[in-house]
Amino acid sequence: MTADAFQPLSCVVLTVSDTRTPDSDTSGGLVVERLTEAGHQVAEHRIVPDERQGLEALLREWAAEPWVDAILTTGGTGITGRDVTPEAAAAVYTKAIPGFGELFRWLSYAEIGAATIQSRAQAGLAGSTLIFNLPGSSGACRLAMDSIILPQLDSRTRPCNFAEIMTRFGER
Repeated sequence: MTADAFQPLSCVVLTVSDTRTPDSDTSGGLVVERLTEAGHQVAEHRIVPDERQGLEALLREWAAEPWVDAILTTGGTGITGRDVTPEAAAAVYTKAIPGFGELFRWLSYAEIGAATIQSRAQAGLAGSTLIFNLPGSSGACRLAMDSIILPQLDSRTRPCNFAEIMTRFGER
């Protein structure tokens, strides 16, 4: 990190779950808390069911909004039949960011061992909007936020970060 000025980003958080409520959404709450504590703005936090069409439509809607810098989802990244977040998000991506999922699973292995292969956590760009798809467990969200996402959303992180190059995401 350097002494450069912090640049807060506008983020939205989406919990993908058939069972979570605002009171029981610990993962979404953790993501909101971490973003807010870091100085970013959380413009919206929503819970939606594990339904691909609706999820894909909402991701497209938010990604098209100029005020949304990053979308962070929790849940739906496993391998069961109802887990559709990676497919919905991939349909919205204009560019995948495979390093996120690779690094997340590598870090996760130290905590949960080989069970990390069941995670389909991923990230990508939808135009100039970052999208991070996190597992639904609070531990996984904590790991992803603290070790990867928050440093990359901080314009002071060196040698590089997403925040400082966001204006160039849409360039050709």
